[in-house]
Amino acid sequence: MADHSRDPCPIVIVSDFGGAFAMGVIGGTLWHGVKGFRNSPSGERRIGALSAIRARAPVVGGNFGSWGGVFATCDCAVKGIRRKEDPFNAIIAGFMTGGLLAMRGGVKHARNNAIASGILLAAFEGVGIVIGRMLAPPSPMDAAAPMPA
Repeated sequence: MADHSRDPCPIVIVSDFGGAFAMGVIGGTLWHGVKGFRNSPSGERRIGALSAIRARAPVVGGNFGSWGGVFATCDCAVKGIRRKEDPFNAIIAGFMTGGLLAMRGGVKHARNNAIASGILLAAFEGVGIVIGRMLAPPSPMDAAAPMPA
């Protein structure tokens, strides 16, 4: 049965790209603003912070956006191939994304980055599952089950 509560994949890809870009720009603004402020002479700290933000925040946003767009594309492809909606889709998509984005560095670099990305996404999905189970209300079946001795 198809999940009709989500947007279709092309819309999800563009939305994830835009969200990741925005998150990267905001994070890059904070990071490079502080870095530019600290690395500037005492009389020019504001100017140093603003010039560092102008130079580097869009780059960080583009990097985040490309990762988000490639991940969403891979996730949609995996969902289409597997015809399932489960945590393994994100893990496989993370593996593929890490490998694709590191392909310019060669096969060995792409392999290592794919493995690291897959492990990172597996950790994210595992933590999400644990937190989801902890915050879920108890089911009626849990109350009816006898306690083990």
